[in-house]
Amino acid sequence: MLNDLRRTVNEKIVNLWNAIVNVGVHPGMPFMEVRRTKMLNLLALPCIPCMFFFCLLNCYQGRYLLSGLNLATTLGALGVLYLHYNRKYLTARLSLIVTSAIVYTFTGFFYHNGSEYFLINIVIVVVLVYDNWWVVGLSCLFLITVFLGIVYFPQHLDGVVPVPKERLWLNATISLAFPVIGLTFFKIIHSDYQQQIEDSRANLINMNKDKEKLFSIVAHDVRSPLATLEVLLDMFLKGEYPEKDMKEAAQVLHEKVAQLGGSLDNILRWSSRSMKGIHANPTLFPLLPLVTDVLYFFRLQLMQKNIAIHMKVDENVVLYADRDHVSVILRNFISNALKFSYAGGDVRITARLESDQVAITITDDGKGMTPKQVGELFSYSNHPEYGTNGERGTGLGLVLCREFAVQNGGRIDVESMMGKGTSFTILLPAVAPADDEDDCFN
Repeated sequence: MLNDLRRTVNEKIVNLWNAIVNVGVHPGMPFMEVRRTKMLNLLALPCIPCMFFFCLLNCYQGRYLLSGLNLATTLGALGVLYLHYNRKYLTARLSLIVTSAIVYTFTGFFYHNGSEYFLINIVIVVVLVYDNWWVVGLSCLFLITVFLGIVYFPQHLDGVVPVPKERLWLNATISLAFPVIGLTFFKIIHSDYQQQIEDSRANLINMNKDKEKLFSIVAHDVRSPLATLEVLLDMFLKGEYPEKDMKEAAQVLHEKVAQLGGSLDNILRWSSRSMKGIHANPTLFPLLPLVTDVLYFFRLQLMQKNIAIHMKVDENVVLYADRDHVSVILRNFISNALKFSYAGGDVRITARLESDQVAITITDDGKGMTPKQVGELFSYSNHPEYGTNGERGTGLGLVLCREFAVQNGGRIDVESMMGKGTSFTILLPAVAPADDEDDCFN
């Protein structure tokens, strides 16, 4: 119980300390301004009890003027916290520097209490909190001149009794401790800032990778319809289409252009959602309509290579995943199956429930792959192969599919044999987690 009490007290002390050090700090504040504000709070915080103690001590010893100056310094430190709280940062800095410079100059000249060493602290504060080199240069020149004047040309004021030497040593020790605090704090700032730079660099690298993936999707979705358009237009130019078939071909062209427009709309919608990185947005949706839509995308390619699709997907199969991600995965799998199938071949699409997952399998009887090729499928070092009709991809599609599968809580399995064909299986969640199901249907 005593340990719990001690822990509670320590937590309250730490929370109070953090609350005071962070006075004036608010979200959206520039990084360096946050650190400068914290540094001034950190310097003002010990100054308040220290100067107030000397205020009482000097008042007790009959040094009323010096006691009043100590009180002014105490109020100035409190004013820094107050002005920071009201977000008057420039006023807080100016009042702290001007008030401290006047008080330390006067007490150093006439009381010889070592307060001139605090002028060194003010020089450090000016350098750290101001970016204008004219302000920094003139302020530092003035403060250094005053410091040298106090050291080499001390003054004496009638009726003023200098403080004991012990006080001078105490003030000098305290004043030299402040630069250590300030410089240590800014060393921590530098480390934090460097860490933020490294984190930003890592984020940029990830965003560049996401950009490459987005380009791969665009290339994949746009390439197929454009290739179809190119083939049909080439046949028009060569006169290979009889006039009676022109109307049907025009209808096909119209469908492909409409299909391309829809694909671009989907890409723009999906990429705008992924500008800050690719993230899954899972929902519940039936699998069969999505597979049907994806197959329609390849209708002309199926006709050109005379490939038969054998589909066994129950209409009751429901996935809990990002629909756009699953669409990209299916398009890549089916595209590869068609690309590496021989003319007149078969492609089988099946979906079966395995516990709380759906296993979607796409199998072809095409070229197949070696074990080495299978091992390199999901890496950036993978070199895209030519299809049975010379088709060529970007090599990034399967890398993207694997990432989408992982982000949706699934995985991809591959089986292949040279000359026998390839089978891709994607396993994805079949139902939403218990705490998400209600939200999905509301």
